Amino acid sequence: MIRRLLIVGCVVTAMGLAILEMPTAAMVSNGAMQGGSNSGWQLPPDAETKKSPLQADAKTLATGKAVFKDKCTKCHGQAGLGDGPDADPEHREHMDLTNPKRAEHNADGVVFYKVWNGRKKPKMPVFKEELSEEQVWSVVAYVQTLRKK
Repeated sequence: MIRRLLIVGCVVTAMGLAILEMPTAAMVSNGAMQGGSNSGWQLPPDAETKKSPLQADAKTLATGKAVFKDKCTKCHGQAGLGDGPDADPEHREHMDLTNPKRAEHNADGVVFYKVWNGRKKPKMPVFKEELSEEQVWSVVAYVQTLRKK
């Protein structure tokens, strides 16, 4: 009888753990943590469809370029090639903002949230404490101009 109770208890505990893990799995599958748990990016479900509130005009691009130069060139380099002095050599291909093949995975909203939230590894600083949303959107507009056609 005791053995049977222990077995039932283990099954119930295992089921409880599975239920506790379900919201995380659901969150990943519905896009709340888009990119999978291994990517480290914190992207909301609407990241791929989120559009910039700014027009990509000369003023926005100039602001974006200035912010990029100040905050981003250390890692991404002057031309966005991922060759800045603080760039992670193991992840340079992912740091290259000019690669047109990566563009399809990095719509405006995705780029915004990557800059806004950052990630730990490979390292991308969190900028939501340093920059306004408008500044980040201006960087997004500028970065899109760096992509090779």
